[in-house]
Amino acid sequence: MPDLLLSLAVGAGLIVALNLALIRFARTSAKLAAAVTALITVGLYVPYSIVRWPGGDIFAMHLAIYLLAALACGMLLSTRSTGEGLHWGPAALSGFFIFVVVTGAIFAVVAERGLSPAMERRLLPESERGLVSSMFPGVISHNYHQKEELYNDYLRQVERQRQRGWQVQKGWMTDPAANRPALFRVAVQTRDGQPLTGATATGQFLRPSDSQQDVEFNLSEREPGVYETEVRLPLPGAWNLVLQIRKGDDLHEIRANTTVGTVN
Repeated sequence: MPDLLLSLAVGAGLIVALNLALIRFARTSAKLAAAVTALITVGLYVPYSIVRWPGGDIFAMHLAIYLLAALACGMLLSTRSTGEGLHWGPAALSGFFIFVVVTGAIFAVVAERGLSPAMERRLLPESERGLVSSMFPGVISHNYHQKEELYNDYLRQVERQRQRGWQVQKGWMTDPAANRPALFRVAVQTRDGQPLTGATATGQFLRPSDSQQDVEFNLSEREPGVYETEVRLPLPGAWNLVLQIRKGDDLHEIRANTTVGTVN
């Protein structure tokens, strides 16, 4: 079972168990047990999520399911103890929110992991270009503490690069096309206009919609200050570039984007 559904199921089960324990051993009413359980859930899960932030969508789904589990226990156990039937209004409202959250969790799992092979064959159309993917593995950083620190490091790096004054020119020597090697060149000069020799140049072409298609490459120095390599990108469309040039302890990083065409 995927981790998301497992954590939802385990958390909801613990909430039901806590409600039953409060009613049986503490002799509280069902409504009071549900209220206490909801407060305990918020008090424990919210601080935990702040420390280990899973992302706003995952946080909202977990909190909604946990609170709905407490609410359902309060309504169902209360009607059981009093012998009265459950009014259709609260039951319909609770059912609606449970449906929305459960389907949202299923969609999140499918986006992250994709459908099973059997479901893909049943639901997805056949493609002449090969297997149709049902997943969206684009990378989104959920750890905002780490993201803030990385951004601060990036700002300091940009300031050091500005003071260093390296001049970098980069680009394709031929028009890039999907699945066809194209020469990529980087020319680096110092602040004084002298070729920067003996550096190490590496890079990544990042596919925004699918991180599994990312391409790493190393450039070789063909002449003083000029670094080249052939790169083959598998898909047409938009790509992001992260280029790093190192010499000693100095690092120069450039971010850009490019567009890859199709083979005519």
